Amino acid sequence: MFKEPIYVTKPTLAPLSDLQPYLERIWSTGVMTHNGPLVQQFERDFASWAGITKLVAVCNGTMAIQMAIKALGLEGGEIITTPFTFIATLSAIQWERCVPVFVDIDPETLNIDPAKIEKKITSKTLAILPVHVFGNPCEIEAIQTVAQKHGLKVIYDAAHAVGSTYKGKSLLAYGDIAATSFHATKMLNTVEGGGCVTANPDWDKALRAIRFYGFGASKDAERQGFNGKMTEVHAAVGLSNLKCLHAALDDRRQKYTLYHDILSRSGHLRFQRIDDGCNKSYFPVIFESEAQLLRVEKGLNVQNVFPRRYFYPSVNTFVKLVADQSCPVSEDISKRILCLPLYKDIDRETVTEIGRMLLTLMEG
Repeated sequence: MFKEPIYVTKPTLAPLSDLQPYLERIWSTGVMTHNGPLVQQFERDFASWAGITKLVAVCNGTMAIQMAIKALGLEGGEIITTPFTFIATLSAIQWERCVPVFVDIDPETLNIDPAKIEKKITSKTLAILPVHVFGNPCEIEAIQTVAQKHGLKVIYDAAHAVGSTYKGKSLLAYGDIAATSFHATKMLNTVEGGGCVTANPDWDKALRAIRFYGFGASKDAERQGFNGKMTEVHAAVGLSNLKCLHAALDDRRQKYTLYHDILSRSGHLRFQRIDDGCNKSYFPVIFESEAQLLRVEKGLNVQNVFPRRYFYPSVNTFVKLVADQSCPVSEDISKRILCLPLYKDIDRETVTEIGRMLLTLMEG
């Protein structure tokens, strides 16, 4: 049994000494928000790090999705999305007065199944909003082919995708707009935060206006907007943590591989099939049954280890929020999937011990 509780994740944080100069700069200038110099620097530095054109930094990842929907003028239409995601994806769609239409997932990749999308397209469909689940790239070409055929926009929920690549480019470079998260649990965090990425200058301009009540460069309200700004303090945390991101990604890959090597000894566990460009920011395991998962989870909790059921339940089952839409693959996998502790500060010995504990509990 571990002396201290081990949770599913823990923020990757730069040394306080790296943050201090940024905070001193904020305190000396008194500039705390309103697209301040550190927010602008964070946007530039992150874009350079990721190899993307621009970043629009915002207050959180949910708001980033909402802004993408609004910038593309999709309010009031149907948006096809995945049921295997966090409720934030659904919330963003509904806050923009859109109707979520769920398409079931591929049981291997856990991403939306492109082969099932076309059957759900109607005259009201305006966009597809897939999720790169656990940083694993969606089938981008297949999704784009369907979108182009039917004249649909593509917004990627790329909340998990910082550090993931596809065909040598950042995963954030794909889609009409990609919306990511800089939440404390993500590979790069600003405590709370998010961002939108688009190569289209008109949409980039719209996003920047939307995040500040719709005001454009002329200081006139050009469109409907809201307060989606990132603060200077959050940007300071992001700039500090950005310096650690390469090392954090390398560390995550090594520990992912260690878990996989240990748990592959069991013939009763299944793993997400991932693309080479996946950032390996999570380590999900899929059990043969929910009963087996619950038994293992309870056993790990007794040992002071607290994994998490990402994503449970399947979002299409929130019947108080959405109309009944059957997605049997997502509903089944959501009951059998568990993410194990994986973060920068967890050492290899602890990862090894958790893996061995899980195998022992499987045998019990």
